[in-house]
Amino acid sequence: MSESSAATGAGPTASANRLAITIFVTVAALMQSLDTTIANIALPYMQGSVSASQDEIEWVLTSYIVAAAIMTPAAGFLTGRFGIKRVFLVSVAGFTAASMLCGLSQSLVQIVLFRLLQGVFGAALIPLSQSVLMNIYPRERQGSVMALWTMSIMAGPVLGPVLGGWLTQAFSWRYVFFINLPVGIAAFLGMRAFLPNIAGNAAAKLDWFGFGALSLAIAAFQLFIDRGQELDWFNSKEILLEAVVAAAALYLFVVHTFTAKAPFVRPSLFKDRNFTAGAVFGIIVGLTYYSSLALQPPFLQNLMNYPVVTAGLTLGPRGIGTIGSMMVMGRLVGKVDTRLLIGTGLGVTAWTFYAMSGWTPDVSQTTIISIGVIQGVGLGFISVPLNVATLTTLSADARPEGAGLATLLRNMGSSVGISTVTTLLTRNTQVNHAAIGAHVTAVNRGFADPDIARFWNPLTAIGRTALDAVITRQAQIIAYMDDFKLLMCATLAVLPLLAVFTKPRGAPAPEHAMAVE
Repeated sequence: MSESSAATGAGPTASANRLAITIFVTVAALMQSLDTTIANIALPYMQGSVSASQDEIEWVLTSYIVAAAIMTPAAGFLTGRFGIKRVFLVSVAGFTAASMLCGLSQSLVQIVLFRLLQGVFGAALIPLSQSVLMNIYPRERQGSVMALWTMSIMAGPVLGPVLGGWLTQAFSWRYVFFINLPVGIAAFLGMRAFLPNIAGNAAAKLDWFGFGALSLAIAAFQLFIDRGQELDWFNSKEILLEAVVAAAALYLFVVHTFTAKAPFVRPSLFKDRNFTAGAVFGIIVGLTYYSSLALQPPFLQNLMNYPVVTAGLTLGPRGIGTIGSMMVMGRLVGKVDTRLLIGTGLGVTAWTFYAMSGWTPDVSQTTIISIGVIQGVGLGFISVPLNVATLTTLSADARPEGAGLATLLRNMGSSVGISTVTTLLTRNTQVNHAAIGAHVTAVNRGFADPDIARFWNPLTAIGRTALDAVITRQAQIIAYMDDFKLLMCATLAVLPLLAVFTKPRGAPAPEHAMAVE
């Protein structure tokens, strides 16, 4: 058996149990991806339960993503050192236990710490599951199996608000974490039974300096993004310190990467044009897709006064478009130019953001659902061919590291995107409030109308309070519009990168199809 086969657990045993391995590996990936958004819909309830501010409660989302981003690149080392079965079992068990602790949390500090723990244990699930599936199927079937895999990890965030809304309404917000217990047990038992027990390489070493520098850079940068708005950015010594630490750590990581004999991230990966372009696309997909999912629940609940279950059910049909298009993509990948498929998806997604930039609280539920379904279709057109194109030209032994790095960049895009749109939403609301409020004066002739003065009289305390509520609402609507416009521009900005992608040449190498024989 080849070294790459041993690394992934592929071989005769994997071939005989390929269906079972596919099912349980996909279940593990689904559990991890579901937790990226299942908590979104329950954030207002968590906020009240742990007495957190709007900015602070967002740490529940970003702490998980950042921890996963930091630990994801280490998946390749852990697999080589301890073996894929052991890493999978520990990751699933730890993730499930951390989920239970999140549900039992009694304070903001506790829930953020346990979400960090969730991210640490869950980081390896996505890249390792992707790598295993790519290696136990031949190239001609990789498109179909990656469609199934991508369907699970992308359907998880889409279906998360529906499940999270129902659990929160029927039980409490804590059950958005407790739900992982039966899923985690099923995945653990399945992989324990079917995943081959391949021994790791005790001589495998981790570039601790590179890992530490990258981790420090990511953590400091995330704190900089999360707390900047609250502390008035560079007017705060803390923000200045975080910016300096992030920049210095990133500089050390880059220099070390290009000078060390065995760096944490091999620069040679970026010589592959498809991998490099796919990694950049992954950043944008993470930034736009997850930011959109973070914006829509509060829009529906706070501005449109949707109950939590109604908000979840309104956002859920997006998954119909995603799953349907992914099923189609599984048949088209390899037959239709990847650039055409991704370009179509980007165009459709950009159009949906354009449509959403015109939303007001008067938008109909039918419109929200239909735009969501179309956006789901666009995501399917992007995700399946992107995942295949990013890894298919890498050698089998480079795929675990490539998958981990691609996942890291996508997670960082998600984290930065969520923090950015949340920050802009708060700042633009304040700016818009000031701009609109400048026109609200006692000499404004509009207040001469008795019907208006009855409710919004600037000369009375009650009238001023009512006016402030209306102005704040209008300011928030405009701020949401600005965020959706930003996401549209970010989606369109990567279209020129389509020219970078190339088609894989030659027949698949034996190592790619080793589990089929």
